[in-house]
Amino acid sequence: QVQLVESGGGLVQVGGSLRVSCAASGLLFSRYTMGWFRRAPGKEREFVAAISWRTSSTYYADFVKGRFTISRDNAKNMVALQMNSLKPEATAVYYCAADYQRLVVSRTPGGYDYWGQGTQVTVSS
Repeated sequence: QVQLVESGGGLVQVGGSLRVSCAASGLLFSRYTMGWFRRAPGKEREFVAAISWRTSSTYYADFVKGRFTISRDNAKNMVALQMNSLKPEATAVYYCAADYQRLVVSRTPGGYDYWGQGTQVTVSS
C-alpha cells in the first residue's frame, strides 16, 4: 500500500520560512518523480515544484521565483520543499505527489499516480 505523508506545515509570518516534508512508503521511491502542489481556498490545485526520478532535475512554478527549493533523499524515501520569503498568497494546503518513471516531468495533477493527504501552510500578514 502506497502512502505519502506530509509534515511540517504551520503558521508563519510574511517573509518567513517553512520546510514541508513528505515521507513515502510502499513504493520504489527512486523510480518516482516527486512533486509538490498546493490548493488555496477557492482555487484549483496548482503545481509548485517537482524533482525528476531519473536526473534529480528540479522544476518550479514561475511564482516561486527562486524562493523555494525541492530536494529528495532516496535513501530515506523523502522529499522536501524549503520555502523562503513567504507571501500571504502562499497560504494553501500543500500536497506531495508521486509519478512513476515518466520521462517528462508533469506539471499537472493528472500526471501523478499517488497523493498525500496534505499539510496546511498559513502565511500571516
